[in-house]
Amino acid sequence: MTFSSTKRYSIWHVGLIALLAVCLALATAHFFTGDKSKDTVNSNNTASVACNFNVKRLAGYRYVRPLMFVDGECESENLMATKSKVNGIIEAYKRDKGVTGASMYLRSGTDWINVNEGEQFEPGSLFKVPVMIAILKMDEDNPGFLNKRVAYSKVYDVNKKVAYAAKSIVLGQTYTIRQLLEYMIRYSDNNATALLETYMKPEILQKLFADLGLEVPNIYAAHYFFTSSQYSLFIRSIYNAGYLNIDNSEFAAELLSECEFKDGIMKGLPAGTKVVHKFGEAGNPDELQLHESGIVYLDGKSYLLTVMTKGKDNKVLSDLIGDISKAVYDDMQAAQ
Repeated sequence: MTFSSTKRYSIWHVGLIALLAVCLALATAHFFTGDKSKDTVNSNNTASVACNFNVKRLAGYRYVRPLMFVDGECESENLMATKSKVNGIIEAYKRDKGVTGASMYLRSGTDWINVNEGEQFEPGSLFKVPVMIAILKMDEDNPGFLNKRVAYSKVYDVNKKVAYAAKSIVLGQTYTIRQLLEYMIRYSDNNATALLETYMKPEILQKLFADLGLEVPNIYAAHYFFTSSQYSLFIRSIYNAGYLNIDNSEFAAELLSECEFKDGIMKGLPAGTKVVHKFGEAGNPDELQLHESGIVYLDGKSYLLTVMTKGKDNKVLSDLIGDISKAVYDDMQAAQ
């Protein structure tokens, strides 16, 4: 009897070990096979709704597939109250204050929501962030590029009348590429941007778009368009350090933390809140556009917020961004 019991116990263990070996082999095969830049992982976002997670990896390498993003396909149930609140704010501004369009993308960890996700907007100065990323990628390919000195020797036709003007480079002066990046991001200087673009390789910018899964832009086109979730990929790539190396990602975030624009997301935050952000204005006299995208840092967590707006009054659009920012901040703090 004792011998028979021991024998059955051993066979059970052999079967268990065999099953574990098969599972390990399958997992190993899935991990190493294929060269796709996007994987899909099955998961459950709620008890009743099956939701996939898409894993975006950077392609083009022989042996590694750097991780860029992990995106759940389903909006997060625990953020639905915030979505309803923000949608109500937007609808009130449309009804009472002449706003013609607005969209918001919010992400905290793997949780996200999108209000009016199908609406497209011209980025205006938000486009300076992908330009910055392309310039920093050039520095990685050619170390020391940021220290290159260039002369601002001619006036560029930037063809823009801006409502939020700040400091600008001076004609006849010489600047390093690093200094021009500071003027472009911190002060949103169009002249610094135009000068930088003469040294930027267009193919680097186009590859950035392709690597993020965005439509590759025609660099000669007069207009570009983004949804709020599409634009957020640029800010996310900096925060995740998934595209640039860690040092350049940190440098990009540091520049964004020095952005002098205070009339949007920061209007809805307590003084002293740490934010990395960039704003942009676009449109025409008949329909103005004002946008902002950034990461807000709380104690122990952070969240990404992108708000894009259209209307006839920049002050109203600024207030709308601020009100959305405050609503999101209040909910995020309450969830701490």
